[in-house]
Amino acid sequence: MQSNKIVLLFLGKFFGTYILLFLMYSLYLNKTQSKSGVFACAPITNSVAKQTQLLLNTVGFDAKIEQHTKEVSVKLFINEKYVSRIIEGCNSISIIILFCSFVIAFSSNFKSTFLFILVGSLLIYIVNIIRIAIISISLYQFPQYEYILHDILFPLIIYGFTFLLWFIWIKKFSKI
Repeated sequence: MQSNKIVLLFLGKFFGTYILLFLMYSLYLNKTQSKSGVFACAPITNSVAKQTQLLLNTVGFDAKIEQHTKEVSVKLFINEKYVSRIIEGCNSISIIILFCSFVIAFSSNFKSTFLFILVGSLLIYIVNIIRIAIISISLYQFPQYEYILHDILFPLIIYGFTFLLWFIWIKKFSKI
């Protein structure tokens, strides 16, 4: 009976947190994106695009970004060549919501949970920017491998990193 209670508590905390954060993020997107007329991405997606551009320029590539005129995305160019587009799904917020939901479902004391969510979310965000920069360079140099790079290798990086953080949370900090 106790194990059922733990499972139900985990599921309630996980889905409750996920639904709450998802609804808040959806409201944010509805208020900040423009899907008709003049297209505009949410500020967080624009920030990810700008930070990716900065990282690429810092490591020696001539990167530029511009708002796509026909969809809600930011075009990324390397050496004047259009290599990728950054959409809402690329800004890492959905993964951070999933990360937070899992950590809260296995919550410890408030301070540990809060700090782990804060540091983990920041790390996921940074790893995501690095991931977008690397995939953009890879697509620039090896466009024929787009499917393998975009659909297999690079999601593995961000989800693998998130899984590693979850593993650390459970082993080092969780009460369960």
